Amino acid sequence: MIYLFNDFVLDTDRRELCRGPKLVSMAPQVFDLLEYLIRNRERVVSKDDLLASIWNGRIVSDSALNTRINAARCAIDDTGEDQRLIRTLPRKGVRFIGAVREERKEASVPEPEGALAAEHPSPALALPDRPSIAVLPFANMSGDPEQNYFADGMAEEIITALSRCSRLFVIARNSSFTYKGRAIDVRKVGRELGVRYILEGSVRRAGDRLRFAGQLIDATTGGHIWADRFEGNMGNVFDLQDRFTESVVAAIEPKLQLAEIARLKHKPVSNLDAYDLLLRAQQCEFEFDMDSHAAALRYLEQALVIDPSYAPAMALAAFCHAERRVQNWMQDPEVEAGDALRLASRAVELDKDDANVFWMAGYAILRLQMDLPRARELVRHSLQLNPNSAMASAIAGEMEANLGNTGEALELVFRAMRLSPRDPRGWFITLKAAWVYFVDGQFDQAISAAKKVLNQNPRSAYALRFLAASLAKQGRLNHAADAIREVLNIEPQLTLTKLRPRLMYIEDRIWQNYSAALHLAGLPE
Repeated sequence: MIYLFNDFVLDTDRRELCRGPKLVSMAPQVFDLLEYLIRNRERVVSKDDLLASIWNGRIVSDSALNTRINAARCAIDDTGEDQRLIRTLPRKGVRFIGAVREERKEASVPEPEGALAAEHPSPALALPDRPSIAVLPFANMSGDPEQNYFADGMAEEIITALSRCSRLFVIARNSSFTYKGRAIDVRKVGRELGVRYILEGSVRRAGDRLRFAGQLIDATTGGHIWADRFEGNMGNVFDLQDRFTESVVAAIEPKLQLAEIARLKHKPVSNLDAYDLLLRAQQCEFEFDMDSHAAALRYLEQALVIDPSYAPAMALAAFCHAERRVQNWMQDPEVEAGDALRLASRAVELDKDDANVFWMAGYAILRLQMDLPRARELVRHSLQLNPNSAMASAIAGEMEANLGNTGEALELVFRAMRLSPRDPRGWFITLKAAWVYFVDGQFDQAISAAKKVLNQNPRSAYALRFLAASLAKQGRLNHAADAIREVLNIEPQLTLTKLRPRLMYIEDRIWQNYSAALHLAGLPE
């Protein structure tokens, strides 16, 4: 059934809510609630009705119920104050009051079965030009059929969250759920759905304990890329669902990126397209030295010759230029900064849906234009597009620390580290944590984080400066002086006077504290 109201279309078979051409992201349970209210729009729906139909009779708090109703309102551009579509009637319940038109779908032609199907096998679909993934229905390992809804809800949550990653091609729930309850061959599923990667999972409940497990498989080879599990109590099941979804999505995106880079190594150079060149540039950026960053920029220039409007390549180029500024690797700072800022601005104009484009552009604008308000706005928008982006969370944390908002900064960097403990840019995330700890006066933690960064990336001049400043704050001046000597090995002419213009986005009182510590450690005025 299809329900049409205002400029929304709710398709119950595909379990999709669209506003015009755009898919509205919403949790599976919120979709169920909205559908139930629309189907029963001729009457007031009581709390007991909702508990029986949406929560299968389980008792949930009024707060949890109100959270789901507010989420349904938000999805259809309604509010608790306006109540244009979903109205609350005190002590009675809620009712959908919008004008609705119903349309029934035409019955689909059943697929051939048995020998007939074997005679007419479905052709393998061509793989998209970006990482493609299908999330199969999660297996219910509890032995309790009533838990099927919970397993389905987990898979749907992950599909919704992955769909926010615009660089991924994600198969819709309606297609991947056709494999529910069937023994499957991942290679066959990959061919039938036209995807390279398959995510399988399971849910097991034992008393008050829940265990989620997931594994990511390359459907072209059958090889395992990633596997993990997550456990918790049933006390707050919605929070547990959310945390598992965050963990899976945050792990999958960098793992897919590394798998794609590894796959590219077997592709002839003569056949590289813009996406392939972007992957090569990413690999060079991960290596993080002067030559590798220069190579990354050359690959990105080639990608933009092939596709002049390729926003991800523009954003990554701007990010690389910003990193070169941080490390003092620029040959012509004024020209490079100008090029980077033009690329960053153009990238966010061309691609409004790619979260990575926005945090990379924001980082470049922070480092090269010193425009903290604009950079902060872009990174915050990145988090709206993809709340599970560890990189965006880490950069947002650094920006809040620069403003002195250390409470919020700590929350953001903690979240970034929890989201992506195995990220190929993990050192970068820990680097942001080191700065936040320093600004907050947690010098032991700042030293520990800076050392962890340097173990992974000994070329990070920023980490060495944070280490020196934090050691000086603790009075460990001999060790601080050793760190400054390493800083000056990387950048022999560095002084506080030369460093300040590169950090103009930092509030003056924070700079005074930081520069005094660096001077105490031995950095010349």
